[in-house]
Amino acid sequence: MATVNIKVTFQAEVAKVWEVVTDLTNYQWRSDLRKIEVSEDGKSFVEYSKDGFATAFTITAFEPQKRYEFDMENQNMKGHWIGLFQEIPEGTEIDFTEDVTAKKALMKPFVGAYLKKQQKLYTEDLREALK
Repeated sequence: MATVNIKVTFQAEVAKVWEVVTDLTNYQWRSDLRKIEVSEDGKSFVEYSKDGFATAFTITAFEPQKRYEFDMENQNMKGHWIGLFQEIPEGTEIDFTEDVTAKKALMKPFVGAYLKKQQKLYTEDLREALK
């Protein structure tokens, strides 16, 4: 299992950061995605990468402007994501943690580095979206 964490501060109100992160119908700011399909009840969704790779998500916690969590799974990995949002004097601090287990032995040594790269890209895209 690989556990990766990233903390970033944005000069934006927590309500705005929360809105951008949790709005599954407005994903165009994400440079790594082609589309998102949301279930009818809004409790699960599937993200498709630019090359069509699908990852399924099931939302497990949704506390507006505080906590967002989901389980995730695709053919290569299975894991859990926790997003914490905190208003601070400088704006909003996000604290995102992913715990992921690779399903294939060959991928285990690379999971941590891959997750760090994805978190960095996500926060860069988010910073742009908040401008």
